[in-house]
Amino acid sequence: MRLSKDFWLYEFTRSQTASRHGIDNTPPLAAIVEIRALVDNVLQPLRDFISRPININSGYRSEALNAAVRGSANSQHMKGQAADIECFGYSNVALFQSIRQNLYFDQLLLEFHRPEDGPNSGWVHVSFKSDGNNRGDARQLGA
Repeated sequence: MRLSKDFWLYEFTRSQTASRHGIDNTPPLAAIVEIRALVDNVLQPLRDFISRPININSGYRSEALNAAVRGSANSQHMKGQAADIECFGYSNVALFQSIRQNLYFDQLLLEFHRPEDGPNSGWVHVSFKSDGNNRGDARQLGA
């Protein structure tokens, strides 16, 4: 299913962990609505702004997949509201700053970035809630 000119639903549901463990990672309609809101409000505008493809490392996670990857019990990934992203050839710090300075979001985390490991260490976690109650919480989490 195409979500926007540059994003497809499968990018948010593919998972090596799910494949290895036979976990169904099909999102319910409510999660697809949230994924679409994330794409429409954050990811597609970001893609247009930086003019580079964005890689979705982790998008939607079913409850079983979230448990298998040891995700937070209240992870926004399980609602379709979050994605962990990278953009090859564009540093994770620059990606974080581009979102923080230009877009409306719920949570924005630069996770496990270590400058000594290069510009693409770690990843950027971004979330958006379709109900409009977005916190604008941006921070860097330790490596």
